[in-house]
Amino acid sequence: MPAHPLSPAPDDLEPIETASRDEITALQLQRLRSTLQRAYDRVPHYRQAFDAKGVHPGDCRQLADLAEFPFTVKKDLRDHYPFGLFAVPREQVVRLHASSGTTGKPTVVGYTKNDIATWADLVARSIRAAGGRAGDIIQIAYGYGLFTGGLGAHYGAEKLGCTVIPMSGGQTEKQVQLICDLGPKIIMVTPSYMQVIIEEFARQGLDARDTSLKIGIFGAEPWTEAMRRDIEAKAGIDAVDIYGLSEVMGPGVASECIESKDGPVVWEDHFYPEIINPDTGEVLPDGSEGELVFTSLTKEALPIIRYRTRDLTRLLAPTSRAFRRMGKIVGRSDDMLIIRGVNVFPTQIEEIVLAHDKLSGQYQVLVRRDGLLDEVEVHCELQPGTQGDVGEIARWVQHRIKTLVGITTTVKVLTPDSIQRTLTGKARRVIDTRHL
Repeated sequence: MPAHPLSPAPDDLEPIETASRDEITALQLQRLRSTLQRAYDRVPHYRQAFDAKGVHPGDCRQLADLAEFPFTVKKDLRDHYPFGLFAVPREQVVRLHASSGTTGKPTVVGYTKNDIATWADLVARSIRAAGGRAGDIIQIAYGYGLFTGGLGAHYGAEKLGCTVIPMSGGQTEKQVQLICDLGPKIIMVTPSYMQVIIEEFARQGLDARDTSLKIGIFGAEPWTEAMRRDIEAKAGIDAVDIYGLSEVMGPGVASECIESKDGPVVWEDHFYPEIINPDTGEVLPDGSEGELVFTSLTKEALPIIRYRTRDLTRLLAPTSRAFRRMGKIVGRSDDMLIIRGVNVFPTQIEEIVLAHDKLSGQYQVLVRRDGLLDEVEVHCELQPGTQGDVGEIARWVQHRIKTLVGITTTVKVLTPDSIQRTLTGKARRVIDTRHL
């Protein structure tokens, strides 16, 4: 594979990143056995769950034996809110993060001092894999606060030796001003908000391709290869995918390498991944599409055993590093729409919208029930400064959705800036009122 000018030199990599598979699996098994024992000894929920399933930490003699242990789901964290799954005394927890709790109690996660150091190391590793180096200026436009994105990225960037601009989300005009004035090489942000920043450059009469930015590290929501191509073309950067979730750690569980950009590399020395059939829980072989499950291997405060992420993807063979990769997240099992018996993911609509050169990447899918039938309306909008027959464009999108996805929709092509933008977090792509 030809070297990217920003890819790290072999001497910059940690030894484990180029280790043999036997070395990696030996380390994983050692850490897994320790984690299972620790969870069993220190977390009553895990002791009860293991006992109920008739398994004991000592039964894990090889990695495949993990399949016999019970899953952890988000409800378990909510049922033991706030500190019931911690494996250390609360006084040893140096930081707390939490989900928004919009669908119930928030999920609270805790970190010891060692956990924070490990997290920083892994985010630093991720930024380096994306092409970052000590001394680079990095603008962090993930939200700070209880959301893990901002502070997770911040500590990792500082650990790598970068100069950090802790901008957080929102204030789009100021985001553009700081990029122009301070000259960051890297921006860390959700891909949907990067689209908004690019639009702000155009609104100010500036070309986003003429800035200091060379790398965008994007995560916190599913995004497609079509969106990658769109952002790279409009901003003149390399767009790299970073993956994480607060229950497992935060950003930096996996991250793409700039030289290959072929799916996030799972940092398998700290997280053991599985792919399961989301309906049966059966572990699937590498290459099969299913639900991603993670077991932490080094976390102290909140060890997590077989956590069902609901993210749908595949595990792929190693390329740029010795660890396995994740395929692009195609969606979440709990975000999947069932429209008249057809499984639909928002990312499928995104691919189609971005395939038309007169449409921006902004879209929304509105789902409602008319009598006994589901009705789907797709809103998209013209690129700024673009003219076209909106009826013809709408018919094109409608036909492509029918052909490629298999559902009938109504499509409305709106003027630029008609769809509400997200300024601080994940874009709201679907409005489903069927169950309200």
